[in-house]
Amino acid sequence: MATKTVSVPGISCGHCVATIERELADLEGVTAVKAEEAAKTVTVTWSEAGVAWPSIAALLDEIGYPPAEG
Repeated sequence: MATKTVSVPGISCGHCVATIERELADLEGVTAVKAEEAAKTVTVTWSEAGVAWPSIAALLDEIGYPPAEG
């Protein structure tokens, strides 16, 4: 298992949080997702055998919430 927390500046409301959590939870290999509106962060836990971080980041970008990394 791997866990990563990233800044997602586009989170601005509860709908954003719900969308991110729903979409990422549907990704095979993702075991937990916690989006936080106040902190504008997303924490994802996933099985490294099931999915790689670049796929998770790409999905965030695809749904309109690109992570602000590095």
